Amino acid sequence: QVQLVESGGGLVQPGGSLRLSCAASGFTFSSYDMRWYRQAPGKEREWVATISPTGGYTNHADSVKGRFTISRDNAKRTLYLQMDSLKPEDTAVYLCNSAGYWGQGTQVTVSS
Repeated sequence: QVQLVESGGGLVQPGGSLRLSCAASGFTFSSYDMRWYRQAPGKEREWVATISPTGGYTNHADSVKGRFTISRDNAKRTLYLQMDSLKPEDTAVYLCNSAGYWGQGTQVTVSS
C-alpha cells in the first residue's frame, strides 16, 4: 500500500534550520509531483511547495520563498524540504502529499 513517512521535525530557535524528509513507498515515486503542506493549530492546511517528477520544476509559497527549498531523490524515493531562517510563524505540522495520499506529518516548532 502507499506510504508517505515524514521525519526530521523538532524544536529549533528562530533563525535556525531543519531538513525534513518524506520516504515514499507503494507507488511509482518518480512519476508524480510531490508537495509539502503545513498546518498550524487552529489554521487551515497551507500549501508550502511543489516539485515535478524529475525535479526540474519547483514552486514555493510566497511565505517561504527564499528560505525553504524543496528537492527529491528519485533513487531513494525520498522528498526533502530544507528550511532555513526559520521563524516562529513557521511552527506547524508539515505533511507530504502525492498521488492523492498524505503522510502523518512531522512537527516543527520554532521558539526561543
